Amino acid sequence: MGKNNQPYIGRFAPSPSGPLHFGSLVAALASYFDARAYDGEWLVRMEDIDPPREPPGAADLILQALDLYGLHWDRDVLFQSGRQEAYNDALAALRHEQKLYPCTCTRKKLAGLNGVYPGYCRNVWQDAIPTQPHGLRLLCQDMTIHFADRIQGAQSYKLTDLGDFLLKRKDGLYAYQLAVCVDDCFQGVTHIVRGVDLLDSTPRQLYLQSQLAMEHPVYAHIPVVTLSDGNKLSKQNHAPAIPLDNPRPTLIRAFRALGLDPAPELQACSISEILAWGVRHWSLDNLMGRKERLLTSID
Repeated sequence: MGKNNQPYIGRFAPSPSGPLHFGSLVAALASYFDARAYDGEWLVRMEDIDPPREPPGAADLILQALDLYGLHWDRDVLFQSGRQEAYNDALAALRHEQKLYPCTCTRKKLAGLNGVYPGYCRNVWQDAIPTQPHGLRLLCQDMTIHFADRIQGAQSYKLTDLGDFLLKRKDGLYAYQLAVCVDDCFQGVTHIVRGVDLLDSTPRQLYLQSQLAMEHPVYAHIPVVTLSDGNKLSKQNHAPAIPLDNPRPTLIRAFRALGLDPAPELQACSISEILAWGVRHWSLDNLMGRKERLLTSID
């Protein structure tokens, strides 16, 4: 059971910018194990809201890989590309309460700010909508967001240090922060297990959830798989796809990355038996001593 004795609902939500790689498999396993260890549901959501970065067929390849690795989801896969009406409704609610404002700033103007928006457009478009292309930013209060992460511990973030963040981009695409909050609420997600590289997205999402009167999930941010140079293993770093012909060795390797210590003979078992072993031995305590970034180097 989850918090307040509510059923546990977890999810894995990849973006289809390429096939499933080892780092994504580790994240999928962590969320799967945690859900199954609590006898909860495990959902898969495809965060396909950025078509220019999504190669044709990538979503199908991800789902095929999850299926071959025995990671079977409990409901139909939710595709964010079909959720525009829900996102527009959320934006309309925020606009009605004057919590949004248009932003016409160019990338050139925002270069060098490390993603922290200084509020250039906050008071420019109070009485009019700009005719030029513009995004929509959430007006953030001067406050501190506190939350307890199940791995990383107590966290505090000043919203002024994060800046007013985009909910809809200038090119008309919906921003990640909006889509993830709307869909976590829609799917009733109670627990989120994901990479620590998304830790600073959590205060933004908690704040947006509050503005939309949504329940807050419980968060756990696992260390991410890195290369030997310390960079995160990612599609941007040309991470290779996980093999689909023989999942067992890669599964066992991912177990070790998550702090599990499977016996060598486990590789002779079926995929379902291997995963059942992982669920039985799963504990976030295995990751507590490695809270920063490194799970394992793949080089």
